[in-house]
Amino acid sequence: KNFYGFLASQRNELFRDEDFAALYCRDNGRPSVPPSLLATALVLQTYDRVSDDEATRRAAFDLQWKVALGVELDVRPFAKSTLQEFRAQLILHEQTGAVFQQSLEVAKRRGVWKKGHPPHERQQMKLALDTTHILGRGAVKDSYHLLADGIVQVLHGLAKLGPFEVLDLAEELDCTRYVTGSSLKGQADVDWTDPRARQRFLAEIVTDADRLLALVRGTRAGLVDNSAEDKELVAAAEVLARILAQDVDRDENGPRLKRGVAPDRLISVHDPEMRHGRKSSSHRFNGHKAQVAVDTDSQLITAVDVLAGNAADADHALEVVEASEVSTGCQVGEVIGDCAYGAGSTRAEFAATGRTVVAKVPEIHNQEFFPKTAFQIDVEAGTCTCPNQQTTADLHAAKGGGGVFVFAAETCAACPLRAQCTRGQGGRTVQLHPHETLLQQARELQASPAFDEARRRRQVVEHRIARLVQLGIRQARYVGRTKTLFQLGLAAAVANLTLLAATSGALSESGSDGFSWSLVILAALVGLSSLLLGSGLATLFILHCILHCAASTGSSTRWSRSSDL
Repeated sequence: KNFYGFLASQRNELFRDEDFAALYCRDNGRPSVPPSLLATALVLQTYDRVSDDEATRRAAFDLQWKVALGVELDVRPFAKSTLQEFRAQLILHEQTGAVFQQSLEVAKRRGVWKKGHPPHERQQMKLALDTTHILGRGAVKDSYHLLADGIVQVLHGLAKLGPFEVLDLAEELDCTRYVTGSSLKGQADVDWTDPRARQRFLAEIVTDADRLLALVRGTRAGLVDNSAEDKELVAAAEVLARILAQDVDRDENGPRLKRGVAPDRLISVHDPEMRHGRKSSSHRFNGHKAQVAVDTDSQLITAVDVLAGNAADADHALEVVEASEVSTGCQVGEVIGDCAYGAGSTRAEFAATGRTVVAKVPEIHNQEFFPKTAFQIDVEAGTCTCPNQQTTADLHAAKGGGGVFVFAAETCAACPLRAQCTRGQGGRTVQLHPHETLLQQARELQASPAFDEARRRRQVVEHRIARLVQLGIRQARYVGRTKTLFQLGLAAAVANLTLLAATSGALSESGSDGFSWSLVILAALVGLSSLLLGSGLATLFILHCILHCAASTGSSTRWSRSSDL
């Protein structure tokens, strides 16, 4: 079923102007383009993966877009700046998930989560969780250029207070090399094969950075605390100070680059929220992580979030599940994930809220010796039995829970399986996890046929993530996690709406059935109009189809009018 026709059939149901009333002034300003139209344009833009320029052009000239937007053929419904301002208003007013939530409202009105259940009964839902990486928008640079970018940012903050031109201020402070040329290292006269030359060059950069930070401290004395100028200058100085702390070591021989990577390292001045991340031991990336929750029955995305690139996959998993319950009105009883969600702490967090995590327990290896799983641990009795059926109750408890079982040295010395168990002189030790009971239950489930069914259900979230990647979330379009969350929410909304359009006959939900189907047919015929000779003939053809659809169904078509821009 045609997606453009589906949006046309849902025009008065999917988005309403009053849903966005909080973004506008009620008693002042000029007449605006209907926000419901702009919200639909954002959906179309994400569906077709086009730029703001191209979205504006298609709204003015693409007939499929005009059918979906409900505008007349000779109308240019909005300018590029209008679309950009509407997007900015959604982000500014913390409405980044408004469009996504409306896709779930469509599903709720169609009874997706009430089929076969009484209206008053709250349905149980099974969710599948997974993450995928999003490449950040900011430029990732080495330590030299990262320091240079931080210095430039501070220079811009100081220049605004003058007001000065950045180049003039840089000349006065002897920092011209940071604001001219395309590469600090490329234009530097340094023998990069000489460690001493590299250290002297780094010392010059660090000296300039320290001098600018001292100048910022002195300049702030003349500013009003927490004013806009003060906050901007402090933010720039904090970024530069953080780069110095994470990338530079200092001693009596001068500054030098740190070895290794600092925890939570800032990797881009242009997008300070980007982080080094990895999806596996060999797959690394720079950017963010998308957390996605999917209903395994309807295959609809119920919640999304954007995590730091270096965050664990299970971070904020419970918050995503709770957000799914709020947005769908259903109760989540079971959450399915991969091995990244199988840690004991994650299971305990969910168990405390009455939810169950179904995920593979991380495997335990002990080289060529018996692993922990070869021992029988009775948590209630406080005993541990080895493969040779020797039992110990000697548990050394830990402060945070759990502890260590210790077998007597004389017992292990006489054991015929000692060579397979331990190489030490003393007795074998076995770790007791603080959440050992939950892990034992998970291992039992993992060995049962029910786990195969859960693993099959979990594939749904991988398919939905693949669809999100098709819609462009692999590369962030914007800087920062808040705006990236907006991009992810739009992609999730389109993924849901295309699924709803393709899997049900609810195109006739609003208005009469005949008129809704006519819109679908019309959207299909629009694609054939390019084959007609001459734009005038194509226009007459489309106008004839529109009038015929309206007349044949007895429905009055509501085409929104707005002035040409």
